[in-house]
Amino acid sequence: MSESEYFIHKSACVDTPCEIGRDSRIWHFSHVMSGVRIGHSCILGQNVYVDADVQIGNRCKIQNNVSVYKGVILEDGVFCGPSAVFTNVINPRAFIERKDEFKPTQVGRGATLGANCTILCGCTIGAFAMIGAGAVITSDVPDFALVVGIPARQRGWICACGVGLPDAPGEKAELQCEACQRQYRLEAGQLTSLTEIEI
Repeated sequence: MSESEYFIHKSACVDTPCEIGRDSRIWHFSHVMSGVRIGHSCILGQNVYVDADVQIGNRCKIQNNVSVYKGVILEDGVFCGPSAVFTNVINPRAFIERKDEFKPTQVGRGATLGANCTILCGCTIGAFAMIGAGAVITSDVPDFALVVGIPARQRGWICACGVGLPDAPGEKAELQCEACQRQYRLEAGQLTSLTEIEI
């Protein structure tokens, strides 16, 4: 693919080999390491660091000052707010090498990570989940869950459009978004959309 199909700011550093999808933009002072795969129509804001072999899906937005470390996978349509933090070692020490102990982190399609949140390695963030600003994620987050706090706890369910869903009347229910009318089914602690969601 020719460089004319994407944009790299002159102050950014992109190591080779790596893949950058069409219409993606990499802005001021960002650094993309070798082996990275970036999908199409992505935006990497100022001072973003993407570690070796990281995979970033299509239409992702990574805001200023985010470091995406080795072992992290961002699926399509993920939003990383300013200064969101990933880790890849659960018990780091400056004087002990633990590169063979990296724990993978998966962020599902359409998920939002709020500004200054921290995602501890080894966690899976479900599709269309929303992580509140400043939250600290220490365990897996279900699809469509809204989580906030330190450590993060679920406070409800969120629609794919980003609007909170009404409180469920019980453990099994059907919910409808008041903003976009999309419908969901809640059963056994899992929320699923009753229609296909495009990103």
